[in-house]
Amino acid sequence: MRISSAWYSFRQGLKNIRRNILFSLASIGTIIACLFIFGLFYMVLVNFRAAIKKIESNISITVFFDEGISDQNIDLIGEQIRTRPEVNTIDFISATDAWMGYSERIYNDPEAARASFGKDNPLENSASYSITLKDVSKQADFVQFLNGIDGVRDVKSSGYTSDAISAINVFVGYASLGIIVILLLVSVFLINNTITIGITVRREEIKIMKLIGATNAFVRSPFIVEGVIIGLVGSCIPVVLLYYLYDAVLGYIAGRFTILKSLFEFIPLNTLFKTLAPAILIIGVGIGFFGSLLTTRKHLKV
Repeated sequence: MRISSAWYSFRQGLKNIRRNILFSLASIGTIIACLFIFGLFYMVLVNFRAAIKKIESNISITVFFDEGISDQNIDLIGEQIRTRPEVNTIDFISATDAWMGYSERIYNDPEAARASFGKDNPLENSASYSITLKDVSKQADFVQFLNGIDGVRDVKSSGYTSDAISAINVFVGYASLGIIVILLLVSVFLINNTITIGITVRREEIKIMKLIGATNAFVRSPFIVEGVIIGLVGSCIPVVLLYYLYDAVLGYIAGRFTILKSLFEFIPLNTLFKTLAPAILIIGVGIGFFGSLLTTRKHLKV
C-alpha cells in the first residue's frame, strides 16, 4: 500500500470512530473491561500456580530399605532414582538423622529422651530417601517404579494430596480457558457491531468508490484501521491500571500482611508484566484486527 493510501485509510479510520463515537466508546470500554478482567484473572492464576508449585515441592515420597541392607546397595538405589526425569530432589536421611528429627518433634526435652536410650537407636532401620517430584501428577507411576526396586522395603507417599493438586490444576486450566474465550467473544461482538454501523453509514460512499475502481482492500482498510485503533486503545488502558493495581496490592500485603507474604511467594511486578503487558496488547490489537476483518468480509459485498 502506498503512503498516500495508508494515510487515507488511517484518516478514514479515525473519522469512522468519530462518526460512531458512542459505539466506538462502547467497544473500547468493553475491551478495557474484558482485558482488565483477563489481567486480574491472569495475575491470580499465575500466583496461584506459583503457590501450588511451592506446595508440590513440599510433597515428598519416602523410601525405606530392607533390614541389613549395605551402604553400597543404598547408593545403587539412589542412583536408579536420580536417573528418573520426574525427580526434582532426593535427600538421604540416615537412621541417626531420623532419630534426631523424631525426638525433636515428639519430646519436650529431646536431649533427655535421646540420653535415656543411650547408644540404642529406636529407629535403627529407618534410613530413607526423601524425594520430591517436578510434577505430582506422575506420583502414582513413580511410586510403582520405586516398589519394583530390589532392596526397597516400603514407600510412603501422599497419594490423596497429589491427586487433589492435580485435579485443582486441571480445573483451573479449563476454567481459565473458558473465561478467556467468553471475554474474547464479547469483545469481538462489540467491535462487529461498531464496524457494521460504520459500513451502513458509508454504504453509498462505498458503492461510488467501487464504481470508480477502488479495490476491495482499499475499501476495507479504513475499517481495519478503525478496529485496530479501538483494540489498541482498549488494551493500553488496562495494562496501566493493572500495573499500578498489582504494585499497590504487593505494597499493601508487604505492609499489613507479612505472614501472608512469607507463606506465598508472589510473582515480582516486573517479572509478571514482562509476559502480561505484551499479551494484553497483542490480544487487544488482535481482537480489533480480526473482529473488523471478519465483519468487513461479511457485510461488504464488494
